[in-house]
Amino acid sequence: RPFLAILGGAKVQDKIQLIENLLDKVDEMIVGGGMAYTFKKVVQGVSIGGSLYDEQGAKIVKDLMAKAEAKGVKFHLPDDYVTADKFDVNATVGAATDAEGIPDGWMGLDIGPKSTAKFAEVVGRAK
Repeated sequence: RPFLAILGGAKVQDKIQLIENLLDKVDEMIVGGGMAYTFKKVVQGVSIGGSLYDEQGAKIVKDLMAKAEAKGVKFHLPDDYVTADKFDVNATVGAATDAEGIPDGWMGLDIGPKSTAKFAEVVGRAK
């Protein structure tokens, strides 16, 4: 311990059972990938622009976070993002933070440098 789970992917809904099961076992959980934007929008009210958003998964996100809190699981989400105006090799690339949100017409494609450093610290203390 600490036991860490790292999850990513596009849809929360596809991973609900996995997340619920892991919350019974882990000390910390990192959620990245496309599904992080659903958590950010629902739980923290962050503007996510055109980023991936799972309508069905959004219905269970608050319950998952409540379970994490009840179990004492430290739940980590990104705080900054690499953004683009489209998912294309010729896209215009930018950056955004939770404070400013991801603007309309832009999408989050990856975690930013602050989140990378934060997640590296979490991974570093895992056994």
